[in-house]
Amino acid sequence: MRNIAITGAGGRMGTALVEALAAIDGVQLTVAIEHSASKHVGADAGELAGIGRNNILVVDSVLEAVDAFDTLIDFSVPESTVHNAQVCQQHNKKIVIGTTGLTVDQLSSVQSASDHTAVCMASNFATGVNLCFKLAEIAALALGDDADIEISESHHKHKIDAPSGTALSLGESVAKALGRDLNEVAVYGRESQTGERNPNSIGFSSVRAGDIIGDHTVLFAADGERVEITHKASSRAAFARGAIRAAKWLTDRQAGMFDMQDVLGLK
Repeated sequence: MRNIAITGAGGRMGTALVEALAAIDGVQLTVAIEHSASKHVGADAGELAGIGRNNILVVDSVLEAVDAFDTLIDFSVPESTVHNAQVCQQHNKKIVIGTTGLTVDQLSSVQSASDHTAVCMASNFATGVNLCFKLAEIAALALGDDADIEISESHHKHKIDAPSGTALSLGESVAKALGRDLNEVAVYGRESQTGERNPNSIGFSSVRAGDIIGDHTVLFAADGERVEITHKASSRAAFARGAIRAAKWLTDRQAGMFDMQDVLGLK
């Protein structure tokens, strides 16, 4: 039995993880964490998730609870994720990271942690999305330079980064397949007199509205035909189950940086 800790236990993703952990064999929730100013500190994690009391009280420190878990699942904010990765590195704990929006320096810190412990980091843990990464790569290889490529994504109004990490990962999959540098060809939104489209560009557009869980589409538009690869999430349960699957997969891994493509055997 793997002992699992989660961050953001009172949030949307945290409560989805608490609920999913209660239904999956081989894992159990032993630590639930919130930031020190959260009103949920001291509350019962099961009650917060709507599944009934589970006697796991929410605490405000990963470090103080580090002896009570094997793997931390972290969907928080970049600053907290970097700190939590360092704690896991120092105490030989494994970590699954779903946080997006990290800077280059923050990603470097996480990478450094993976030199000492097993890290699985992904922009999206849903199985279907990770299949779309592979499908987008295959489509890019097949269509080559004959198609214009646009990536659109929609999320709820509370999401703080744009484009989404998943959209950027889709762009990386396409760019890599085509031998392009995404940093050089990405176009983030358009307005005014933009001129003709650069045929090598990969466009991104974002919607933030309502309670949309997460929709992503990669459009390959060629003369006379279009191919669209779309994933729509209707529940955060898909992300939660994938993250728990990754936590179980890390059991037999030592130090290293992994992603959901590794977990699913898609590489």
